[in-house]
Amino acid sequence: MAQQNIFDNEMFFDGYRKLRDKEVNANNLFEIPAFLSLLPDLTGKEILDLGCGFGEHCVAFVEKGAAKVVGVDISEKMLEIAAKENSNPAITYINMPMEKIDEIDGTFDLVVSSLAFHYVEDFDGLVKSVYNKMKPGGLFVFSQESPLTTAYGNCDFPRWTWDENGRKLYANIADYGVEGERESEWFVKGVKTYHRMFSTVVNSLADAGFTIEKMTEPLPDDALLEKYPEYYDLFHKPDFLLVRAAKK
Repeated sequence: MAQQNIFDNEMFFDGYRKLRDKEVNANNLFEIPAFLSLLPDLTGKEILDLGCGFGEHCVAFVEKGAAKVVGVDISEKMLEIAAKENSNPAITYINMPMEKIDEIDGTFDLVVSSLAFHYVEDFDGLVKSVYNKMKPGGLFVFSQESPLTTAYGNCDFPRWTWDENGRKLYANIADYGVEGERESEWFVKGVKTYHRMFSTVVNSLADAGFTIEKMTEPLPDDALLEKYPEYYDLFHKPDFLLVRAAKK
């Protein structure tokens, strides 16, 4: 099974980097704060970061006291940036698909992943590999696109219904119960993601042996809405799902 490596597409990579460089984006406002809130005390921890991208989290983990961080990413372009901008003696970057982490030596106190799993076809297999790479009592913290978002592909209908003033009234959802590959256009055509229902995500974790400790779908508070009212649409359809699970 060939893994998609869309991030090494020049046009996609440039578009994605420009998006992430913007100070105001959904990642900075919602996903990253929620992700960090689920982490334990990192002092002395050995951490595996799946889909580490530019390595910002890897450096942050070391700054918070982690003893060792291994960052895995399929994208050479991402890891070139990580090596230049986010290197540290305690960090090792490995260019490989996350589905092959069984090849990495050792086990970890904490395995994390930020917004990468919706690109993975074999979620069951990956979760089992994560479980095997964790020390007893370890934690698994990850974020992904909300299943309400991954349900979309190249749909032939508008994703939103608006009122006459251009305000989003509700999201138009279809084929939520039809799991599998989706293809869409995001910076380039032909971007593949994989849709799984909430129950599938939960059951995959449980079947692998994990205990789910917390799930969250971050929403804007009143102060953020006053500043960025356009994010009210998250009350109709959250962008992200975050999970903390434990290997008891």
